[in-house]
Amino acid sequence: MRIHTGEKPYSCDPCGKRFAVLSNLVAHRRIHTGEKPFSCDQCGKKFTRSGQLVLHKRIHTGEKPYHCLDCGNRYMTSSELKVHQRIHTGEKPYGCDECGKKFTRSGQLVLHKRIHTGEKPYHCLDCGNRYMTSNELKVHQRIHTGEKPYGCDECGKKFTRSGQLVLHKRIHTGEKRYHCLDCASCYMTSNELKVHQRIHTGEKPYGCDQCGKRFAFSGNLLVHKRIHTGEKPYGCDQCGKRFAIAGNLLVHKRIHTGEKRYGCDQCGKTFTQSGAWVKHQRIHTGEKPYGCDQCGKIFAQSGDLVKHKRIHTGEKPYGCYHCGKRFTQSANLVTHQRIHTEG
Repeated sequence: MRIHTGEKPYSCDPCGKRFAVLSNLVAHRRIHTGEKPFSCDQCGKKFTRSGQLVLHKRIHTGEKPYHCLDCGNRYMTSSELKVHQRIHTGEKPYGCDECGKKFTRSGQLVLHKRIHTGEKPYHCLDCGNRYMTSNELKVHQRIHTGEKPYGCDECGKKFTRSGQLVLHKRIHTGEKRYHCLDCASCYMTSNELKVHQRIHTGEKPYGCDQCGKRFAFSGNLLVHKRIHTGEKPYGCDQCGKRFAIAGNLLVHKRIHTGEKRYGCDQCGKTFTQSGAWVKHQRIHTGEKPYGCDQCGKIFAQSGDLVKHKRIHTGEKPYGCYHCGKRFTQSANLVTHQRIHTEG
């Protein structure tokens, strides 16, 4: 009858909470006394309520009495089954009052709300960094502990995150599950595909705040900014010459080592740079990939096409500082200046 009347005649002395059933008051008082009369005979863990012990014992027995009628999955508790069934029903009873996004679990909503509040209740005792979830903190702490719990069974390399291991394994399997619909190129990660697709879309999301030039890749912007700052972080340990790009330093070092890793299989000539080797190959193949859009003449080198186009445009970018006469090619200017210097 008390369910209908709402009568709760049993009251807790320490906190004043009221109950309709005496047994519920008895169980509640254990919160204050710390009494846990129900213990597991397998592991010794103790509980305040007998029902908690019943659920706990299923960990040891593996009993899962609640099963989903849609897919057959089994669960230890009715509440776990109830949450699972929302996958099939699409029910999302927990809604965010800020943006309206809905969730199947109350815990998911709690975590989501931190996006709006900015709350980061978990902080690292080593460096003070703060995180929204305990799992984010746990992963971060591996930076300090050096723990890498995820190991590759192929090569033994270890990782701090399981996702890093998943990606790494694709090196061994050769799996490239992300493919471009425009050109059918395949990639190991969705991010690699996303970056590649900018070739087709022309998207250049990274802009220079100095000159406005835009780039498809963040690394290209970083290198470009060194034009404005003059930064050259890569230095040659032989002669001290510095470079803005690591690749340029690598090529430069071959001057000191004499290394010429690119060899022509036609004539045996060797080169320090792959670009020079590619250009040389055209002597043998006769390839002329650069064509003039004005007259159709083709060239083996892009520089030769640039020079040729000046015939059509009339451009003469090289000027003599003695007499002002201008030329289409720098070599012609050098020859001309001898009139002034040798005369």
